Amino acid sequence: MQKRVFQRDVSMEMLPSKELLNNLLAAMSLLQEPLEQKFSNLDPPISCIVSDKSAVWTSDTASKFHIPRIVFDGTSCFSLLTTHNILASKIHETVSDSKPFVVPGLPDHIVLTRSQLPNAIVGTNIADFHKKERDAELSAYGVVVNTLEELEPSYVKELKRVRGERVWCVGPVSICNKDKSDKSERGNRTSIELDACLKWLDSKNPSSVVYCCLGSMSTLQPVQLKELGFGMEESNRSFVWVIRGGKISNEMDKWFTESGFEERTKDRGLIIRGWAPQMLILSHKAVGGFVTHCGWNSTLEGICAGLPLITWPLFAEQFYNEKFIVHVLGIGVSVGAGSSVKWGKEEEFGVMVKKEAVMEAIDEVMGGGEEGEKRRRRVAELSEAASKALEEGGSSFLNMELLINDIQEFVSQHGVVD
Repeated sequence: MQKRVFQRDVSMEMLPSKELLNNLLAAMSLLQEPLEQKFSNLDPPISCIVSDKSAVWTSDTASKFHIPRIVFDGTSCFSLLTTHNILASKIHETVSDSKPFVVPGLPDHIVLTRSQLPNAIVGTNIADFHKKERDAELSAYGVVVNTLEELEPSYVKELKRVRGERVWCVGPVSICNKDKSDKSERGNRTSIELDACLKWLDSKNPSSVVYCCLGSMSTLQPVQLKELGFGMEESNRSFVWVIRGGKISNEMDKWFTESGFEERTKDRGLIIRGWAPQMLILSHKAVGGFVTHCGWNSTLEGICAGLPLITWPLFAEQFYNEKFIVHVLGIGVSVGAGSSVKWGKEEEFGVMVKKEAVMEAIDEVMGGGEEGEKRRRRVAELSEAASKALEEGGSSFLNMELLINDIQEFVSQHGVVD
C-alpha cells in the first residue's frame, strides 16, 4: 500500500462511500510506526496507552513496550454489555431480521430485533476488522467509558463483573471544558454566526423550542427529511433544525424554497446547514426538547442540558441507546424508527417515519401532563448528577484518580521499557 500524508483531518463522515472505509482503516494503521518511534524517544518513557477501540494496532504497540493498553470507548456501559451478551449468547444467529428477542442477562427487560443491531454484529463488509476490534478490546488492560456511574449503576456493576474490575467511568467529557469557543465548535467550525443564533433563541419563550439534529453522519434521504420537516411544522412549535451539508443539503435547500417551507416557518424556525454549536444551543433556556439520532455523545449532551429526548436512531449502537433512554432512564419518547439505515443503501429505505409520528412525539415531550413532568424531573436530576460527577470528590473525578493510581502501581511493579 502506498503511504500518503493527509494534510487535514479525515473521518468516516467525510467518506463519499462505504467502499473507502477499508482504505481509511488501513491509513490509520500507518500511524503505528511513527508513534512507536516517538515512544522510543520519550524521556521519561511511556507508561500506558489510552486509545480508541478502532485503533486495534495499539495492542501490538503496548505489547512491544510492555505497557498496558486501555481502550477508550465512546459508548455506554449499557451498550457495551448489550453487545457482549448478544455475541456471547449468539441469539442474533437464531432469529430473523424482524423477530423481536429479549437481550439475555441484562438488569432490565430489553427487546430488540436483528435489524436494529449494529453493523459490528451483523455486518459483513468489514467483519474481519470488527472481530479484531473485539478481540483487542477483550485483551486490553481495561476500558475507559464516557459515562457516569449514577447514570447506569447496574450496568457499570455488571460490566465490571464481565470484564474484570478495570472499568473506569470518567464522563461526561463534553462538559469538562467550559471555554465558550470549545463548547460552540466541539471539533468543527460552526456554520452559523454564534451571536445570530443566540439572538434568535433569546427571542423565544423558555422551554418552547425543539432542537433537531440527527448527527453529522446522518444519511436520511430528502424524502424522509421532508416528512420530518412537515412534522415539525405541523407541531406548531418553534424549532432549530440542523441539516447535514453536501448534496442532500443542496436538495433540501431547493425544497425549502420551492415548497414555501422556509417562508411559512420563518418566524419560528431556524435552519442551520452544516455544523451547529450544539452544546450552546442545548443549554439555552429557550430549548425544551431534543430530537436526536441517539448517538452517545449527543445523548449525554442532551442529558447534561436537562432536556427530554425525542429519539430517532439510525444505525450503529443507536437503537441500544434509544432503549436505554426510553425504557431504562424514562426520559425520552420514540418516533418509531424500526430498523437501522444501511450505509450505501439509504435510498432503498424511503420514508420510515411519517410526519404524524414526528408531530406526536414532539407534542408528547413538549407538552405537559404527568408523564411529561416526570420525564423533566428525571432528566433534571440526571443533569445535576452529571455536573457533580466531574467535580472534586465526584464519581468520575475519583475514577480518574483511580485510573492514574492503577497505572502508577503497574509501573512500580513491572517497570517501563526505555
